[in-house]
Amino acid sequence: MFPEAPCKYGYEECKATADWLLDHAPVRPLVGIVCGSGLGGLAEMLKDQKVFSYSDIPDFPQSTVHGHAGRLVFGTLKGKPCVCMQGRFHLYEGYPVQKITMPIRIFKLMGVETVILTNAAGGLNQDYKVGDVMIIKDHINMPGFAGSNPLCGPNDERFGTRFPCMSDAYDRKLRQLASEVGAELGYSNFLKEGVYCVLGGPSFETIAECRMLNRLGADAVGMSTVHEVIVARHCGMRVFALSLISNQAVMDYDSQEKANHEEVLQTGEQRSQQLVKLVSTIVTRIDQHKREECTRSDH
Repeated sequence: MFPEAPCKYGYEECKATADWLLDHAPVRPLVGIVCGSGLGGLAEMLKDQKVFSYSDIPDFPQSTVHGHAGRLVFGTLKGKPCVCMQGRFHLYEGYPVQKITMPIRIFKLMGVETVILTNAAGGLNQDYKVGDVMIIKDHINMPGFAGSNPLCGPNDERFGTRFPCMSDAYDRKLRQLASEVGAELGYSNFLKEGVYCVLGGPSFETIAECRMLNRLGADAVGMSTVHEVIVARHCGMRVFALSLISNQAVMDYDSQEKANHEEVLQTGEQRSQQLVKLVSTIVTRIDQHKREECTRSDH
């Protein structure tokens, strides 16, 4: 069996799906939010909701993971038009990497300017605790080292340049805004900033792998997000991402601890209200933040 050709998820296919959604959606979204495991509650913050099951959207992938609802939710947040993915797609589900990231291209073609991504991740940094929230400042793309990159294949200039820069992938101003909002809300004690490493999954990491990744400079490890970030930056969208540390990676051979998906979902549930507050406040201030930047640059 040969893998599916990337052209199946090209500009025309993405545009057809984006146009269908815009014909049926109540708003043209400016912000796109992707909810990770156990974090689907973020979509509930949207007002005047219109919900689409992934199975009802032409050519849209289907989510197969417990904790991922498989719904696209349109609505407004303090008047700002948003779209929210309740459930994302992963390499381990067997999808080609171009199909996993297709929704991000659809976001772009619907008018989205800023993408906010969330995930549940294992903590590699020994100073992190379960329940901490890590603002992602950079990533290590392990599958990319082996040639699994969503930009492989012919480049379509209508999306972006052939060789996009990734040193500024995670928007510095949005990270700063998140830290300010976190401090105001009293979340500083569990808000961190660090490097996220993506692996293919679905098996959790071995002890040797965790030790290696930690020595390479990774603070948290997971199975998503990075491919979406690459495509969002290729399309010229601003990116903000955060990880909920849902389990501590096992680094000791004498430990009796074992990583499991139930723990991931449980931690998401416990921290969900605070994450909703954090993300919704950031969203409402994105424009204000941009205006302040413009004002500063005018002086």
